[in-house]
Amino acid sequence: MSISTLSKITVPLDSNQSASNQGLLMPKLQYRFRVTLENFGVSTPTTELTKQVVDVTRPNLTFETTTIDVYNSKVYLAGKHTWETVTLTLREDVSNNVQKLVGEQLQKQFDFFEMSAAASGADYKFVTRIEITDGANGANQVNVLETFELYGCYIENANYNQLAYQTSEPVTVTLALRYDNAIQTPQGTGVGTAVGRTINTLITGGGQ
Repeated sequence: MSISTLSKITVPLDSNQSASNQGLLMPKLQYRFRVTLENFGVSTPTTELTKQVVDVTRPNLTFETTTIDVYNSKVYLAGKHTWETVTLTLREDVSNNVQKLVGEQLQKQFDFFEMSAAASGADYKFVTRIEITDGANGANQVNVLETFELYGCYIENANYNQLAYQTSEPVTVTLALRYDNAIQTPQGTGVGTAVGRTINTLITGGGQ
């Protein structure tokens, strides 16, 4: 039996802009996600990390403020931007797969035995993909609703956390990932969308 009143469980809108009763859209859920790392460490496959993810933070973006002092006033402009670090927490497994991959990545960044640094960032940087899915699994094909692709990643901080007698929780390692840029895919749905630069109604530039 159809329950027509469910279409009214929503925020009423201006009828000139949209239907007054249209129901709520299904939200994205925090626990339906996966994280994949490309060119991380040396061993393959790196999907061992994907299977042991506990949680991950999404990218945060901050613009510096450029202040222009003019006579009696101030004008504020968006200055250079900064992508804040992403935190990735991993469960450690008894086969040491997670620990091995994390150690390999750290060694790529800096050889702790020989005290030798990497020649360039290209020697150790990797790509991180944070995907929100629709919850399908098994015989049902997973559909990716949104992807954040982080480029030029490296481990800024590796925290092997603690051991304790009073807990039953698994051992974890927490990584702070620094990256150069982040784009949402498919392009056109978020950060990375091509937007024309405008002055009033005059388009002065295009691209991303």
